[in-house]
Amino acid sequence: MKIPVITIITPSFNQGRFIEETIKSIIFQEGDFFLEYMVMDGGSTDNTVEILNRYDWLIKDGRLPVYCRGLKYTWCSEKDRGQTDAINKGLKASSGEFVGWLNSDDTYLPGAIRKAIEYFNEHDDVAMLYGEGYHIRENGEVIARYYTEPFDRNRLAQLCYICQPTVFLRKKAVEAAGPLDIALNYCMDYEYWIRIANNHNIGYINDYLANSRLYAETKTMSKRVEIHEEILDVCKRHYGGVHDSWLHGYADAYLRRWIEPESSRFESFIFYKFRALLFCIKSIQVNGRFPRVVLTYLCKYKF
Repeated sequence: MKIPVITIITPSFNQGRFIEETIKSIIFQEGDFFLEYMVMDGGSTDNTVEILNRYDWLIKDGRLPVYCRGLKYTWCSEKDRGQTDAINKGLKASSGEFVGWLNSDDTYLPGAIRKAIEYFNEHDDVAMLYGEGYHIRENGEVIARYYTEPFDRNRLAQLCYICQPTVFLRKKAVEAAGPLDIALNYCMDYEYWIRIANNHNIGYINDYLANSRLYAETKTMSKRVEIHEEILDVCKRHYGGVHDSWLHGYADAYLRRWIEPESSRFESFIFYKFRALLFCIKSIQVNGRFPRVVLTYLCKYKF
């Protein structure tokens, strides 16, 4: 029986405080597979390169145990065009029949790769899969479950319920879809899921596979408005319009830059009034119409 090969890519830049934990969570995965692990570093100036070098030496010297059939570890550190570019470089160079990428501050849970390959082997029609994940703090403490749902193409237009670190793909689906959109800095993964879903089946594993780290410096926490602006553009491009849920999210993120609704009753009143107004303005701007949810609400009242 042919032993499967899986490629995992880690895009990295100045994440020396987390990347060793990420590396360990990958190379210590157990299972009947060959693992190709590639770190694509953007020219880090912290201690990242020192850590990458150390693991290169430890693996080549046979000082680390290998729990899968075989491990090929490679890394490079050079200037790139950001996270998306680093992932694309790794995807292009990958040789595995299955691929995934894990950011340098996220981690796999034990058995993640084995479970993914078993699922692919049992579902020949599935080109991409994802599972459950946790949000964790800087110190690795679990915050909460990452909100996830079984796959539904229609729901994907309303909400990104796919936890990126839990995603694995067949290489042939990646080759068919092409590279991630280099113009996107924040929601390149969400846009990629939409593209994959347009032409392939996506599977869901009701099991925990990975951890997504949340802290102040992450894009998710520090760039909420920019993220939502990209999402609006992506949805407009792929669906011809933007669902109300994303417009609400944009309005909420934008106003929280200036107003904290939890601080007082007055600020709460101002926040929710202006959020509704911004929601309506953005809906007209993006979709060319007054939002239906507001029209439905107004129609309940008689004047």
